[in-house]
Amino acid sequence: MPRHLGTLRRPAIIGLGLTLTAFAAWAAADWYRTVPNDALQHARYVGRDACIGCHQTEYELWKGSDHDRAMELATDETVLGDFNNAVFTRFDETTKFFRDGKKFMVNAEGPDGQYHDYEIKYTFGVRPLQQYMVEFPDGRVQVLRVSWDVDKKEWFYVAPTDAAEERIEANDPLHWTGLAQNWNTMCAECHSTDYHKNYDLATNAYKSDFFEIDVSCEACHGPGSLHVELANRRGLFWDRNVHYGLTNEMKGAPNSRQVETCAPCHSRRSIIHPDYRPGDSFLDAFQPLLLDAGLYHDDGQILDEVYEYGSFTQSKMYHKGVRCTDCHDPHSLKLKYEGNRLCAQCHEPGKYDGAGHNHHPNATPGSPETQCVTCHMPHTTYMGIDERRDHSIRVPRPDLTAKYGTPNVCSRCHTKPHESAQWAADRIVQWYGPKRPDDPHYAEAFALARKAEPAGFELLKEAIERTENSEIVRATAIELLQHYPTVESARLRREALSDPSPLVRASAVRSFAADLSPDDDVSAKLVQEIAPKLEDRSRAVRLAAANRLVADADDLAASPYGAALKEAVKEFRDGQSIQLDRAQSNRNLGNLALQLGDPLGAVESLRTAIRIEPYLTGPRTELSQLLDQLAADPAQAETAEKAQATPEEIRKLREEEADLLARDAKLLPTDANVRYMRGRLLYLLDRPDEARQAFIEACELAPNEYDYWLWLALICEKQQRWEQAVMALQRMAQLRPEAQDWKGIFLRVRLAVEAAGGTINVQKQPAAGEDAEPEPPTGPDPAATASPSATEAAPPSAAATETPPAS
Repeated sequence: MPRHLGTLRRPAIIGLGLTLTAFAAWAAADWYRTVPNDALQHARYVGRDACIGCHQTEYELWKGSDHDRAMELATDETVLGDFNNAVFTRFDETTKFFRDGKKFMVNAEGPDGQYHDYEIKYTFGVRPLQQYMVEFPDGRVQVLRVSWDVDKKEWFYVAPTDAAEERIEANDPLHWTGLAQNWNTMCAECHSTDYHKNYDLATNAYKSDFFEIDVSCEACHGPGSLHVELANRRGLFWDRNVHYGLTNEMKGAPNSRQVETCAPCHSRRSIIHPDYRPGDSFLDAFQPLLLDAGLYHDDGQILDEVYEYGSFTQSKMYHKGVRCTDCHDPHSLKLKYEGNRLCAQCHEPGKYDGAGHNHHPNATPGSPETQCVTCHMPHTTYMGIDERRDHSIRVPRPDLTAKYGTPNVCSRCHTKPHESAQWAADRIVQWYGPKRPDDPHYAEAFALARKAEPAGFELLKEAIERTENSEIVRATAIELLQHYPTVESARLRREALSDPSPLVRASAVRSFAADLSPDDDVSAKLVQEIAPKLEDRSRAVRLAAANRLVADADDLAASPYGAALKEAVKEFRDGQSIQLDRAQSNRNLGNLALQLGDPLGAVESLRTAIRIEPYLTGPRTELSQLLDQLAADPAQAETAEKAQATPEEIRKLREEEADLLARDAKLLPTDANVRYMRGRLLYLLDRPDEARQAFIEACELAPNEYDYWLWLALICEKQQRWEQAVMALQRMAQLRPEAQDWKGIFLRVRLAVEAAGGTINVQKQPAAGEDAEPEPPTGPDPAATASPSATEAAPPSAAATETPPAS
């Protein structure tokens, strides 16, 4: 090698070494340079324009999506409906759509029942329908029920599910100017980014705002200011403390994280705490509704508008790790593939995509009979034309239809007279044998438990203890244990307090009952078992515990859980404070005030609930009960005066409530509880004949509800209708042989009947210490001769049974 080449190479090597050393030092410095640990807490929303520079591909996919067009200003580009003097008439109500220069206008019936011209300020959605929104001077934004069918290009009416064939009057909450169509409280959170309601209780008005009008990047990823700051820093590494600087990072996260990201807007839930940001635990901000009757069918299929969370979390797909983006593009929201190819990502086509699986050998390839979703994800139509698929992705069970009336997809197509649900069930047995992998299906437990059938208890127990059942199924089963007040039921709820699932733990706390032992100190046992849940890692569980224990706040103050209870009560108040435009939140705060020894605060909250939603049943019953208690307590005389606890006010509230319950009874002909509550109210109004009839109707609709029969027996005893009283007592004895209350009533009735010269036969001779099941009385009519003092018995104290729920 020439000597001069070695001389030249040495400086180059030294220079390279220095460069590498400098780079290593810079890289090390960059690695160790971090933002404060709490930086994410201070991240701000910056808007999608700050994202496009680096994420152009994602932006193009998102543009034009349902999220992009969730809500827009009404312009020539966004409005799809016909505003060329188009007229839509339903019953005697006519709505006219027209233009006033550049403005889109509607002439519609207003809240006063008169017709007015309103400007359309916003559009709502884009397919299969588009709705239109009007802003009122008090900040309310209301959504018209007359909407645009995008495919048919015509106006149609989005009717309420329970009033599809009725004209909705202007004073009805279902009217387009009423609460049900109020954007501020019913819609806005899920159609805009970083929405703030800004409701003022004193004026009953809104100053709502949002950062971006639609569902933009930060609605899912969280506020992006820190992410943008880190990206602009142009370092070699992302930050060691906060990584990408987003509150919700989903790369590498379990499927539950992604599902929880979508859940706030794709579930039926209530808010339990304000200031949710993407990435927060779902159950720290929301309480999802369970598989409740009226929302879901007994087998968990969707019934009401419940979106996807409750159904998808029931599915085996979810429990195998499937997430939303396995099927949907997260930005365009479109399916990743069309037809059965979507399912073939995981399911072998040769096994599942053919007549050997779908059992339709004559079907044309690609026809509905051959599509996986036809049988495993049947649709339900909402809002008149919006078909949404059930995401529980279940196996069809026509045998459950035959037994319990739940829907099945076979019967949607097979409608010939001989093609019954049982016919379909028999075919499935021929193909797959008599046993189903998920038997006993929780549908059986739910269907029987909701009727308080004795056989339902063991099935509920099975549903709770079967760990492969989803947490929402097990949580629902826990709450249905209320129909079985036994020691074994109490044990199941007590064990569920330690369940790994916070959803199950919260249900266990809400429904907890002490063992039914005569020696139990129920209050002490409640504190002993529930107090530790005040420190649960899930806010949903902590708040449920606070609701159960707030009445014991004084006793707990000096205990190890005193501070935790105080903090949980504060969290509860915070959660209710952002929903003060709803009566239920004011009722909840009223109950809290009462439990904490502030009856005037409770009265104020209940009066506010009535002012905000005057058509709602419940607040008047609770307020009249509270005023009655204050008026009856000499020690509360001053408080009673301040609360206006006069007999006239109490009676007025009860009469108004009775009218509302009569309305509900007419609207809900199969609702036993409405009749039960109305019967109790009529009793307090000294209208015993009407009360008795209401209890009879309740018992006929729900023959296994013990309390309904109890009240019927008591009022029949009061009216000296001995035969009816004894018939009610017979049913009570069948339902709860060990209960003491029916035995006490029976003793009073028997003494009264015998005093009048009659007798009551018994079905069998009781053993020592055992009471006999009664039979109707015989002999002279005792009603004419029995002493009223021997027969009158007031129903249970309203104070003990009508306390409003805390949540």
